[in-house]
Amino acid sequence: MIRNAVIDNMLKRRSIRRFRQEQISEEELATILQAGLYAPSAGGRQGVIFVVSQDKDTNEKLGRIKKAHFHGRMSTADVYVSKEQPSIADDASIKNAFYDAPTVITLFAPRKFLYAESDACVAAENMLLAATSLGVGSCYIGSAWDSFDDPFGHATLRRWGVRTDYYAVLHVGLGYLNDGILLFFLSLGTMEQTVRRKVNK
Repeated sequence: MIRNAVIDNMLKRRSIRRFRQEQISEEELATILQAGLYAPSAGGRQGVIFVVSQDKDTNEKLGRIKKAHFHGRMSTADVYVSKEQPSIADDASIKNAFYDAPTVITLFAPRKFLYAESDACVAAENMLLAATSLGVGSCYIGSAWDSFDDPFGHATLRRWGVRTDYYAVLHVGLGYLNDGILLFFLSLGTMEQTVRRKVNK
């Protein structure tokens, strides 16, 4: 396998659900947003809108609305998202589906464009990789429309000035890693060898 800085960054990216409450820097945020803007888009339309929220109260309320609308299957002992960094499917006690990330970016896309969701997902991937390269933790949070399915959510969309012909596709939570996560990352050092052994068998 060929290794370089880009490939290594992809390999070390992990979803983070435990954040410090310290806010990321403006320069880091600007860099992550710029990476999202330079993502591929169908026909070069670049129709996805990014809305950044660093307001703790807003993020807390929207995260709780999303959790309240979660109707997915809860994890079992054998089927789960993550034991080290549990998701709302793993731990019913988690009340905020944004996992208290201090920065939440919501990606909105045109309702009647065939490739709207794909464009948003590609932009999000660029953001996640950019965040990893900067040492910023990130988490992809899907089905963002649930977060606004509530009077507070409707009011938030109006306050943000989001066009009614756009819908929320996904969120990207951003923040610095909780100190305990560093040990988790160290434990992942053998992941590549484990995958290689499975492939070779």
